[in-house]
Amino acid sequence: MSEQHTPLPDDFRTWLTDRGQDAYALAWVAERNEPTAAADAEAPRMGETGIARPGTDPTRIALQEVTHGRQETLRRWLQLDDAVRHLAIITADTGGLREHTPGELAAQLMHDPSNDEARLTDLLASWLYRRNAEAPQGLELGWIAAAAAWTCHMRALASYPPPSVLTQALERAGEQDEATADLVVSTGLRVIDLLDRLERVYRPRTELVEDWHAVESLSADVPALTQMADWLLDQISLRDAPAQQLRAVLEPDITDYRRDRRADGALLGVAVPALDAPRAAHLAQARDAVRAYTAAAYSGRLQEARQLQDAFPVPARPLATSGPAAAWRQNSATAQDAVEDLSKQRAATTAEDSTDYFADPELLHAETSYLAAREGQLHLMHDALGRLSFPAAAPRDLPEPLVPVAAAQTQRRVIEAFGTLERAAQALDGQLHYQLQQPVPSRRRATTGTETDLLTRTRDALEHTAAADVPLDEEHIRARLQEAMARPDAPAGTNPAPTAHAEAHTQALATGSATLGVNR
Repeated sequence: MSEQHTPLPDDFRTWLTDRGQDAYALAWVAERNEPTAAADAEAPRMGETGIARPGTDPTRIALQEVTHGRQETLRRWLQLDDAVRHLAIITADTGGLREHTPGELAAQLMHDPSNDEARLTDLLASWLYRRNAEAPQGLELGWIAAAAAWTCHMRALASYPPPSVLTQALERAGEQDEATADLVVSTGLRVIDLLDRLERVYRPRTELVEDWHAVESLSADVPALTQMADWLLDQISLRDAPAQQLRAVLEPDITDYRRDRRADGALLGVAVPALDAPRAAHLAQARDAVRAYTAAAYSGRLQEARQLQDAFPVPARPLATSGPAAAWRQNSATAQDAVEDLSKQRAATTAEDSTDYFADPELLHAETSYLAAREGQLHLMHDALGRLSFPAAAPRDLPEPLVPVAAAQTQRRVIEAFGTLERAAQALDGQLHYQLQQPVPSRRRATTGTETDLLTRTRDALEHTAAADVPLDEEHIRARLQEAMARPDAPAGTNPAPTAHAEAHTQALATGSATLGVNR
């Protein structure tokens, strides 16, 4: 049994199954950043990392070791858990991967006649004490963190530490008092109440905010609660109109990825292309910004929340589709899909049978705010891309001084839609990379070639646009400055030779044709 990190095998399920029916994998799991909407995200299951759910990114797994049997697996999990990273317990069968909680294994062992109950109690008490001792707050707050960790990971065994486990943990800490024991039990009951409330379908925003504040205070010392804190923050943002407008402005267009997931993702044996790195990074940045706004808005830091709103203004909804946007949508299958999906979302939101949203007016208002802002943002992006890919000649009757002004609108539109030319290039590179992945999903085999050519042409036009915006020549400026500094100073008591401009100005003053601040 190795305690070193090893790469994840290509076929993890088959590889684990070959180790035997009682084989368990202990694996560190990185926090997930999967490209799904907050509204589609499932509530986290406490004690699990979610790595065995369908569609989860397997690259999040870093295998620690393989154990055999429940007792050995639980013992190693209790030893390795460091209260910082997420350690998953995974098995495999013909149906795929399955994740287990430590409490599930402990409950099975507790009901096993051949199990050494005293040994199991000692292991659990040692882990509970360590979670208290290693908590940064220490003292009473350390026991709160330890109790919350117990409820998250050991809920399948007991909602809070049994008396036998708690007594031994308190003895190790030298704190055998009833007040501390009551604190641990009451904390466990409070966390259980939070977990039970997650299962309710319709929840007011005020209750979500209250739960988020409670979970946020514990998540620093209980990693299992981090996902719950983020999920609650996302649920709050779904009911906050400014948060949804910020999301609409910042999220990249990943319509192609979402459609591939819906079309081919449900089919067995069909590989769905992974979302490209540039747009995945932009999506993560958008989520972080929306969460930062929401956390600031509901923590009393209103000025910080306002600054985030002001930094990314909501685009105005167009009264009519511009020519460049229409040209882009006519030639891009992805753009057509994006407009179609937005229309379907609006229809679903306002449908008479949309009971989910009408049961929660705040959710409905935030959703409609998102759709309105997203319509404006999509128009900005399609207009900018259309100007790049299908540049129009200057109007025949346009005054000559306005020709360069009209030409500059392309660059202005690109910056308005994407933020910077570099970010626009990243989005185009990402979408192009996504389209070129093999195998091509069956849904877009007929359009991928045309889409790829269009994206390539647009990317080249963007490169030309960026090159036309010549930056300051620092070397030239430095050389001119050194030349000026090297000129000899005029001798003291002498006046430098007047320039032609100075002479003309002097003559104007003498004739009275120019006076500072007065127009005669």
